[in-house]
Amino acid sequence: MNTIPDIIDALSVSDSDVERRLRTRLTAAAADAGLLDVAYRTVDSPVGSLLLAATDRGLVRVAFAGEGHDAVLQRLAERISPRILRAPARLDAVARELEEYFRGQRTSFDVPLDFRLAKGFRREVLTHLPEIHYGQTWSYATVAAAAGSPRAMRAVGTACATNPLPVVVPCHRVVRSDGSLGQYVGGAAAKSLLLTLEAAA
Repeated sequence: MNTIPDIIDALSVSDSDVERRLRTRLTAAAADAGLLDVAYRTVDSPVGSLLLAATDRGLVRVAFAGEGHDAVLQRLAERISPRILRAPARLDAVARELEEYFRGQRTSFDVPLDFRLAKGFRREVLTHLPEIHYGQTWSYATVAAAAGSPRAMRAVGTACATNPLPVVVPCHRVVRSDGSLGQYVGGAAAKSLLLTLEAAA
């Protein structure tokens, strides 16, 4: 006898029209029954495959392939809810805005954000990152000052390194005081690509 996980696994094997319709109905039924707490999808981008996840509050996670999408989903299940389903339509607006961004047609994001994965000073830092305008960079010291703790440069670095919403919340615009890139969750090549994309606009 098939269990619900067996059915979901079977649906993920093929992309036939019938199975896509079944997945859509399953997702809609789960949402209607209050059983869908986290929706997710993946999108292709110039910096590789990105996992997008959202709650009813907004976008909660953007993850690079190097982070391990399965591991990210597992952590979301542990920290938010195990009621997670692949529901691409729920993230259409995010996917569209990212596509526009990578085409150089968007300089900021308008989708609602859910910052629940960031706490304390890290969350405070993240709320200031959108103040760094498209095509500009700030040093870790500048971000620390904006967040009200001018000497907390190392903590700013940690906040950027653990940013649950990279690209959308632009930690890639934070660089070392000497102008070098510093660390980035998506890797140095991804950070360089994002900064080059923005500088060329």
